[in-house]
Amino acid sequence: MRDLNVTIIQTDLAWHDAETNCTRLDGVIRSIAGPTDLVLLPEMFSTGFTMEPAACAEGMDGIAVKRLLEWAREKNADAAGSVAVREEGRFYNRLVWARPGGSVITYDKRHLFRMAGEEKVYTAGGARPVIELNGWKIRPFICYDLRFPVWSRNRNLEYDIAVYVANWPEKRAAHWRALLRARAIENQCYVIGVNRIGADGNGVSYCGDSAVIDFTGNTLFEKGNGECAATVALSFGVLADYRRAFPAWKDADEFVLP
Repeated sequence: MRDLNVTIIQTDLAWHDAETNCTRLDGVIRSIAGPTDLVLLPEMFSTGFTMEPAACAEGMDGIAVKRLLEWAREKNADAAGSVAVREEGRFYNRLVWARPGGSVITYDKRHLFRMAGEEKVYTAGGARPVIELNGWKIRPFICYDLRFPVWSRNRNLEYDIAVYVANWPEKRAAHWRALLRARAIENQCYVIGVNRIGADGNGVSYCGDSAVIDFTGNTLFEKGNGECAATVALSFGVLADYRRAFPAWKDADEFVLP
């Protein structure tokens, strides 16, 4: 199986301004040099991490989803990030995964961040999609999900890459860095964390620290503060060799999620 080229977009976000955010990202994504298979954006990339979805959430036919589909088509690559979505009278923090052919796959955030009151305004998801891309298996997660190893558990190697899109605050940056590595090591997979920079409309600051971690906990790429559009190549052969040589996954405990 060939390497997978993944592009991480780390950027500041304008508060409750989808047009400004999407226009800024237009330029960033069009400037990506070289081939890529997957473009990843932060959590709520069109609005910032808002607890006021009534003011800015959109439907699945809104600007953010349309632009994801356009970027996927233009780059001939999958494109994903989370969006504040309004659907049938409810709000969701929804990761939207757009494909060049025009289809989308979605994941609704399971763990809602109660310290910000997210569980009071958004509806939690329960699905655990595994997305196939060029033979790779990828599981998407959103921000606070990172703290919950049972939800992330890679049972019987059902996925090769875990993706966490986030608005993870600067004051807990050490937790972000440690937990990305823990999830990679315990699940014997690549882990990609995509965070934002800047400050949101509530004054919360973010310092980025987007990273790609391999299955041994080694850092393949890390960006501190500042903008970036970085493409990283992941090797399936190296991952498969490691899993064969050190098959700890075979001794994992069985469990059932409610």
